[in-house]
Amino acid sequence: MVSLPLSAHRVRFRMIDYTFTSDEAITNLGSLKFSQSNRMPDPKDASRVVTTTTTTTFSMAKEMARSVCQKFLEAKFVESVEGKTDFMNKSSVWQLTPKGIHVLERFCTRNGIASAHVKAVMDSNRNPRQLVILERNTDTDKLHHDEQTIEIIFRRFIGTTANEAQSDSDSIHEFSKCDIGVKLVKHRPSSQRQFEYTFHGRNAAQWLMDCSTMVDPRESIEIGSLFLQLKLIAPVDPRNSEHQFQPVKQVHYYITAHGERIAGWLLEQAPLSGDIPAKSRDGVARDSNSNRTNVIIRNPSWRLLYREFLKDTMCEENLSFYLEVQDFNRQYKQAINDKSDNKVETIRETLAAAYGLYNAFLAPGSPNELNIDHSLRTQLATRMTRAVGDDAAMLQSLNEVAGLFEKAQQSIFKLMSSDSVPKFVKHPKYASQLRGLDAAAASAYVALPAASRS
Repeated sequence: MVSLPLSAHRVRFRMIDYTFTSDEAITNLGSLKFSQSNRMPDPKDASRVVTTTTTTTFSMAKEMARSVCQKFLEAKFVESVEGKTDFMNKSSVWQLTPKGIHVLERFCTRNGIASAHVKAVMDSNRNPRQLVILERNTDTDKLHHDEQTIEIIFRRFIGTTANEAQSDSDSIHEFSKCDIGVKLVKHRPSSQRQFEYTFHGRNAAQWLMDCSTMVDPRESIEIGSLFLQLKLIAPVDPRNSEHQFQPVKQVHYYITAHGERIAGWLLEQAPLSGDIPAKSRDGVARDSNSNRTNVIIRNPSWRLLYREFLKDTMCEENLSFYLEVQDFNRQYKQAINDKSDNKVETIRETLAAAYGLYNAFLAPGSPNELNIDHSLRTQLATRMTRAVGDDAAMLQSLNEVAGLFEKAQQSIFKLMSSDSVPKFVKHPKYASQLRGLDAAAASAYVALPAASRS
């Protein structure tokens, strides 16, 4: 998308802005060039900044490019302006969906891309600026399926209040507003039908795909089935499955009383005494925010909420950096323990990943520049701008970089613990959804070795 012109194209009798044709997309993917500029201090003169541009080139056959475009369509990143369902016609006109615009914006922010045509589409009124950023398992890339995470997705899916939309059209713009829930139809409860709101399977699957970072339609069926299994929703017709969600217009579901409580529509009962942690006498309160931060980072559901909070407060980069350093550390350990003949190449790739991390978060003027100690920033700049010589020097460089990244990660952890986490746990939007956090933080503290507590 960054390398496509995204210009206006004529469709019937009007011009549609920020669009592209099938042929433009397939040709572009066939010989894709992606350029990125990085600003770094001059190693010979720290007062000067040197800009280096890296260009990455990809190439693929036309059929493969067409298949990739089809995947973009299935993931709801792009949509046809003319109602087309494939990329077979060269002149078919396509545009980014609201979801696609938001995903592109996150990518551009992460990589410091500020092309005029991309900025124009991101600034357009079609950018939803609200998307449920789902957490994935780093090993399998599958969505997390724990009950807390599913309940958080359900709250976003249902909305803070009922979305009683009158329209039931198949418009491609039906789900462009991601800060309201799925379209619901209101009913008058009766002795036969105790429920108040219903929706059909197609709308539910559409909302999940359009308003979250799901990339495969099967994932929406997966999440819908979990809504059923957790008794958050149920089929209107008892002949339909209570376990397997059906993403079709003919199958209707209602929100259960339990679902309404989870959504926050009904007042919940007062928490049981077991939910409230007893105050510890061994000093757990002294460092409770560090323990909370550790638990939040490890728990996918609380991490999802915390990321939303950080995005709203304009400091999501802190969590992103912390997690990316964790991924880098796994890659680094594999590289130094590699016993194969490709060890040198593995180290080179890991060092390249380190430069990517540095340029995104730590270099002066980087797109997501972090607030870290000046002396640590200077050490990083000195290390990252020093030339790398032979294989032994490359390994030494990687070891030094990994050590500096660990220091930067610790610095960001302390910053989150002292600033954003205390604000997060007290925020009225999230406080009610963090039940059990303090108990988990206290347990984590007790599990720590005595030496680590001081």
